[in-house]
Amino acid sequence: MKPLRIFFSGVGGQGTLTATRLLAETALENGMEVTAGEIHGMAQRGGVVHSFVLVGGYMSPKISYAEADILLGFEPLETLRALPFLQPGGLALSSDTPVPPLSVSMGKEQYPDIDYIRENVAGCAGKSYFVPCTELAGQAGNVQTANTVLLGAFFAGGFFELDLDVFLEGIQKKLPPKLVDANLKAARLGAEFMASVN
Repeated sequence: MKPLRIFFSGVGGQGTLTATRLLAETALENGMEVTAGEIHGMAQRGGVVHSFVLVGGYMSPKISYAEADILLGFEPLETLRALPFLQPGGLALSSDTPVPPLSVSMGKEQYPDIDYIRENVAGCAGKSYFVPCTELAGQAGNVQTANTVLLGAFFAGGFFELDLDVFLEGIQKKLPPKLVDANLKAARLGAEFMASVN
């Protein structure tokens, strides 16, 4: 397969690192060469989290500016902030649900208008999609499955060599049994959304 650099951006508490691990382990179990890791960030709630998955035998275990083929953003502002890592013409797939940082919650700063974020992301990416991850996760019965909604949209969009069915198998193998059903539903809802816009 063509080598692929996937950059993840979110905030602590959203399951960004869980999503990174799930994608990496699913790819690994299907015979792909995979490198994954955390670039920087804090997994604590509210801290910025950046991580990556490199598929296809890259020598360097990291992603530098303008190298990512795909940006998966679990929070709109963090998607915007991570744009320097996306190569011109790359794919951006983001949640559309803001998680205001502490400075915004305290009234010290304003959160950018979502249309401003969408326009800037579209201006840098070849293709960009904003997915109602939190809304769909609620429909799945657990708002904490928003990360799986985004991955479901990713796997169903034809952006990766592996398809949605492979990802659904990965969920069943890799997640604790009590979390499987909600995450399967969340992934399918993300896939349905992508089918409706793609």
